[in-house]
Amino acid sequence: MFNLDKFIADSVTFRPTSMFEPDIQANAETLTREIRGKKVCVIGGAGSIGSSFIKAVLRFEPKSVVVVDLNENGLAELVRDVRSTQGLYVPDEFRCYTLNFADPIFERIFREEQGFDIVANFSAHKHVRSEKDRYSVQALIENNDIKAKRLMDLLTVYPPKHFFCVSTDKAANPVNIMGASKRIMEDLVMAYNKYFKVTTARFANVAFSNGSLPDGWIHRLQKKQPLVAPSDVKRYFVSPQESGQICMLACILGNGGEVFFPKLGEDQMLTFSAICDEFVKAEGFEKDLCTTDAEAVQKAASLNLEHLNPLNHAKYPVRYFASDTTGEKAYEEFYVPGEKIDMQRFQALGVVEQTTRHDMDEVNGFFTKLESLFANPDFTKAQVVEAIKEFIPNFEHEEKGKNLDQKM
Repeated sequence: MFNLDKFIADSVTFRPTSMFEPDIQANAETLTREIRGKKVCVIGGAGSIGSSFIKAVLRFEPKSVVVVDLNENGLAELVRDVRSTQGLYVPDEFRCYTLNFADPIFERIFREEQGFDIVANFSAHKHVRSEKDRYSVQALIENNDIKAKRLMDLLTVYPPKHFFCVSTDKAANPVNIMGASKRIMEDLVMAYNKYFKVTTARFANVAFSNGSLPDGWIHRLQKKQPLVAPSDVKRYFVSPQESGQICMLACILGNGGEVFFPKLGEDQMLTFSAICDEFVKAEGFEKDLCTTDAEAVQKAASLNLEHLNPLNHAKYPVRYFASDTTGEKAYEEFYVPGEKIDMQRFQALGVVEQTTRHDMDEVNGFFTKLESLFANPDFTKAQVVEAIKEFIPNFEHEEKGKNLDQKM
């Protein structure tokens, strides 16, 4: 049976154990003091990163955990997962709610709880495919920024000791609206650092996270459909476990206003096609490289159960291509020139201690402009891009007229 965790360790991260375990061990006393017996609220906790954060935090025995997510099925799996994991502490109060964190019901939970000690927000549009037209762009910014601002306003009434909101490596010198929205989110949440401690983290692709291209390969195999991947896009990768751990470390150990990132070198970036090559081998097949989508679909459709027996060394159709969609960046980076970086404090974590930020008045002015723009029924995607460029001068957006919804 295919072991996904082993494949990630052997062929994606090339790390048999988490790169953050030494930092967790070195700071175990502080982590225990700040988490044990405390109330935790996790927004977007059913996703790959949010659920991994919860499992990382449970190790230090919080008093209660409240999880909010729109994905009802994901919440059900989260509960099954944590309660089925040997040796994992689960407090008596482990409650999951299927709702939007901008709902009035969410505010009522906060009022009745009188706030939480630790609040972590993982609710976000995270995929570049979130950008295709004006409707998708509005939905993306509404979730990543406008609703996030409502959350921050709520937290000023019930300030937590630790607040964390996940960012992305795509926020450093952004080329897509998703990455730009997360850079806006960084400025937004950091403007509230004067009310309570705020930290965030930029990190790499989470290997085989929900909805990611590699995760899709598993579904494609189950449905006997071709595997596809760009051959020219390089990315950093962390394991699902590592993704939750870096967020926990940033949330608890970070000073207000800091951005954490993993210490990964450029030689650790991989193309998706290289990972797909290894995935095909790990499943026991040989790669059948196709030159067109139609050829790949046709060959996959002609496969039968006998051909799909790995013991027969069957060939599996694979389609690789050069990236030609809006918002794809050839490589990723965690910080930009001008940011003050500390690479010594932790073994596996770098910290952006200081960077250029907009103040609260500038953030509020930008949000007023955005909401005015969205109120116009004839607003365009190009107008949104121009507004963002005024706020983030280094935003280099290139419209290619093609998006990931047009790809297999």
